[in-house]
Amino acid sequence: QVLLKSDAPTGDVLLDETLRHIKATESAETVQTWIELLTGETWNPFKLQYQLRNVRERLAKALVEKGILTTEKQNFLLFDMTTHPVSNASEKQRLVKKLQESVLERWVNDPQRMERRTLALLVLAHASDVLENVFASLADDKYDVAMNRTKDLLDMDPEVEAAKGRGTEMIWAVLAAFNK
Repeated sequence: QVLLKSDAPTGDVLLDETLRHIKATESAETVQTWIELLTGETWNPFKLQYQLRNVRERLAKALVEKGILTTEKQNFLLFDMTTHPVSNASEKQRLVKKLQESVLERWVNDPQRMERRTLALLVLAHASDVLENVFASLADDKYDVAMNRTKDLLDMDPEVEAAKGRGTEMIWAVLAAFNK
């Protein structure tokens, strides 16, 4: 269950709004429930006040403002749709390279010693179903090593790993939620 440690503003509009929602709940909710609520993936009428509005659009807008994405109109048959292609390929490549190096050159074989941001990025890439794309540019032997190492990492028991502490409890809880 998610327990709020601090409601101090983070400076990020979505995170601050999320903190206000978590603070306003009478009972603690699970990570799975918060993911569903905050992404709009649930229709529980008693919890609708906790849903964030237009999350994808707001995230896309923030990435456009940072110069990572652009906004384009594309025509799909009869409908015009707004899309957000990557405009900063170097930033994308930097993240891909960081993940590739983390599982090849800097592999520690212990998630407790892994940098938390890298662990979170691996979990989010897995949950977003883009992890294979991250390693697609590697040679076959390196691809196999990278995929096997990440599979071993992602197959670990999230409850056991979260109990070890080191500030990664939420990362493991998110992995558990997406693995259900």
